[in-house]
Amino acid sequence: SSGINAECPLRPGVSQYSGLLAPLSVQAIMNIIDPETATNVNLKDIRVVAKVGGTVEDTRLVNGIVLTQRAQATGVHRVERAKVALIQFCLSPPKSDMDSQVVISDYTQMDRILREERAYILDLCKKIKKSGANVLLIQKSILRDALNDMALHFLTKMKVLVVKDIERDEIDFVSRTLGCRPIATADHMLPEHLGQADLVEEIHVGGGNKVVSITGCQSNAKTCSILVQGSNKLLADEAERSIHDALCVIRCLVKNKNMIAGGGAPEIELSIQLAQYAATLSGVESHCIKAFADALEIIPFTLAENAGLPPINIVTELRNRHAQGEAMAGINVKKCCITNITEENVLQPLLVSISAITLASETVRSILKIDDIVNTSR
Repeated sequence: SSGINAECPLRPGVSQYSGLLAPLSVQAIMNIIDPETATNVNLKDIRVVAKVGGTVEDTRLVNGIVLTQRAQATGVHRVERAKVALIQFCLSPPKSDMDSQVVISDYTQMDRILREERAYILDLCKKIKKSGANVLLIQKSILRDALNDMALHFLTKMKVLVVKDIERDEIDFVSRTLGCRPIATADHMLPEHLGQADLVEEIHVGGGNKVVSITGCQSNAKTCSILVQGSNKLLADEAERSIHDALCVIRCLVKNKNMIAGGGAPEIELSIQLAQYAATLSGVESHCIKAFADALEIIPFTLAENAGLPPINIVTELRNRHAQGEAMAGINVKKCCITNITEENVLQPLLVSISAITLASETVRSILKIDDIVNTSR
């Protein structure tokens, strides 16, 4: 874990919180994999939610689900030993498939419409209550209201915690985490389709904002959520992107557990070794390998340029240090000089360098295979 923490990349603005965000990212990965046998990480099993309120220090790992939607005003904001129903049908009167108007000529017809609407909504709510559900998650609907005032009134009397407007792309994560089945019609409101959780509650995150937390899920799904907080949207989004970058780095280490020095050290060392190998060859092969070696210098060159350092001087000194046998010498951006980069804990996954060089080489090979470009414009 400590080796991974040193590598997790944090962006400007949230880098001072590295002591919190890096271990939290590692713990999130460890919660969903077996470190001994895992060869990959499905980042869809970790849901990162950014919410304005509090500070970045309030960011936390939740072993369950965090929903950004607020609980509806049913008077229930906390449910223990919850039975959760995830429904995909609307608790509102049905609408016709085409636009139509109903003309009412007297109040008895109006009264009949209201009575039938009330009976229809009440029947839906009774089926929900009969299934034993005391927490209701309603998928967002674009055709009609997912929940109307009458349904909310009945659910309030039944003391059911209601969260509406669950996004379509959240359904898979929620159903896997809770171990429940998305329910498409009221006729399928059965106890075996419900998920179970120890606690469902609405919590304050500062700034008047609230989220719904579902913890203690009874399913065996290995999933978790990270609630990212920030004093403003810019900071919260930046922290969310930083955590995603950190999770990707840890995934690289799960795929390939080897790490190498950063700061342009491996690229310049590889460039020198290839140049020496090219000198032992002759003809076209020698020129190709020498050109490949020179191309690798663009990585430390760009790193120095981005750090505001003189790239030609830095790369020349870096080559000199490596030629003298200092294989771990790299560009120290903070000190603006060449140092032993491993002593600064600047490391990177081996898979990153392998992937970059492999993909770049394959791209060049693809371009070289192009004989001619046909111009189709007239």
